[in-house]
Amino acid sequence: MPTERALLVTVQLDPRFEPGKARWSIQDEAAELRELASGAGCRVIGEVLAKRHRPVAGTFLGQGKLEEIAGEAQDNQAQTVVFNQELSSAQQRNIEDVLRVKTIDRTQLILDIFAQRARSQEGKVQVELAQLRYLLPRLVGKGIMLSRLGGGIGTRGPGEQKLEMDRRRIRARITRLGDELEKLGRRREATRLRRKETEVPVAALVGYTNAGKTTLLNRLTGAGAPVRNQLFTTLDPLARRAKLPSGEAIVVTDTVGFLHHLPHHLIEAFHATLEEARDADVLLHVVDASHPQLGERIAAVEDVLSELKLQDKPRITVLNKRDQAPDPVRWQALERGYEPAAAISAKTGEGLQELGRLIDAELSELLVAPTQLRIPVEQAEVLAAVYRAGQVLRRQEADGVIELSVRLPAKLKTRLSDYVA
Repeated sequence: MPTERALLVTVQLDPRFEPGKARWSIQDEAAELRELASGAGCRVIGEVLAKRHRPVAGTFLGQGKLEEIAGEAQDNQAQTVVFNQELSSAQQRNIEDVLRVKTIDRTQLILDIFAQRARSQEGKVQVELAQLRYLLPRLVGKGIMLSRLGGGIGTRGPGEQKLEMDRRRIRARITRLGDELEKLGRRREATRLRRKETEVPVAALVGYTNAGKTTLLNRLTGAGAPVRNQLFTTLDPLARRAKLPSGEAIVVTDTVGFLHHLPHHLIEAFHATLEEARDADVLLHVVDASHPQLGERIAAVEDVLSELKLQDKPRITVLNKRDQAPDPVRWQALERGYEPAAAISAKTGEGLQELGRLIDAELSELLVAPTQLRIPVEQAEVLAAVYRAGQVLRRQEADGVIELSVRLPAKLKTRLSDYVA
């Protein structure tokens, strides 16, 4: 399939209009837009940078700047112009009228990448639902004539044929997809409940996209999940068992990568996927510590976690890609700065023992004070649950009864109240 030629437009507004983006320079914004465009399959043939105090209501940029962009697009034979800002439907139409070339915004670009990456039924439903919700308000008059967008970047997923419908049919499709996603969510919730019943603690990998979460999952669990040096490789959560240095079992789950200013409706669309992080006992915040925007990316993930109301959940910062910047003094300083933190290389396995020790320590704090249990020897299932989820401090057996001094998760202690001595 031929590569689409894209002209990128990065606009930086006054921080009062974009308070969360004040940490990002216009060059940083442009670099990430390049990475997103390449991930969507574009061939970047030019870039335009612009700074504005505030957006113009109808066209986002002024007439002079739009004419400059139109000239760049014509000179470079651009097929698509991509804005880093989210455009309203009116702005998008008005800009296209001036540029005479297909125009999309950052949200459409991200949705296009999602459409390419989704593999599972749930992932595909989530992506199509997000795309239709995004496109619905853009159906104006006799239709955006979604065909005017043509094929290619920004129109992947539902496809032109499905999008050539009136608003009523698209709303009906959104309702059906919502119902389907709810059913899939109930199935996933049942899986999570079964996992909870085993009392095995769960650690969820969260972090900026392309930070190395899937590589770490593979290293910890031997999952063998596909790994690529690209944005949003993982859209579908994956859960696998691992063993900690203490010998305790743990379930590690991978989640969709975050992005700074991830559009709110995308977070809503992937709500079911992100539930894996909400139900975890501890979050492993994986960061690419070799990246020049380390602080900004950590802050971006913190913003998303706050939006998901996960800011108070126990967390370990996993400083990944140690093999790419081997200065030990720097890594020690980072570990102190983001404590509790472990500097690792998911690629080589360096530092994983220390990470396992930190996970053990975090999980041990979730256990209640030592409890004395008396369990009949024939109650093998109860005994297995104690060893699986607790820390056995002392064991003694006499007269067909096993006496244990053990630290247990609070919910398991409640369940085993009949056996408390």
